[in-house]
Amino acid sequence: MTDLSVQTQPQSVKWTIRSPRESDLETLADIYLAVRRETFAWVDPASFRHDDFKAHTQGEHLWLAEAPNGEIAGFMTLWPPDDFIHMLYVSKSWQGQGAGAALLAVLPDWPHNKYRLKCLVKNSRAKAFYCSKGFVVTGSGTSAEGDYEEMSFYPDA
Repeated sequence: MTDLSVQTQPQSVKWTIRSPRESDLETLADIYLAVRRETFAWVDPASFRHDDFKAHTQGEHLWLAEAPNGEIAGFMTLWPPDDFIHMLYVSKSWQGQGAGAALLAVLPDWPHNKYRLKCLVKNSRAKAFYCSKGFVVTGSGTSAEGDYEEMSFYPDA
């Protein structure tokens, strides 16, 4: 996959969205661990481990968001057979600066394809983000981290 630069709105950060290199994987695992521990405060932080990243991303397409200064701000994974966005994580210091929107923009045929994801009910900031991008609640369930809502993005007809 070639690198893609995405500017999500005027005067916002110009993100480079690319596939990770082997040397990026440790940083991505760090982000995954830190954001889960910070965001899912209702879950025992000891239940999250650094090696979860490798196990949880097996077989998925993976993109990262790189800031102009070269810092990796976050990442997204997609399970292609179901057009399921499994993960979208952005470091706390980069949240609210367009990295998540830039990551969504590189999804195959975005925004003309249907996509699904699960969002924990207690993660209200993430739910607000997804709703602002056009996702709607289409189901619910329970996971080890708590109740979640399934959210779907339907392309314009």
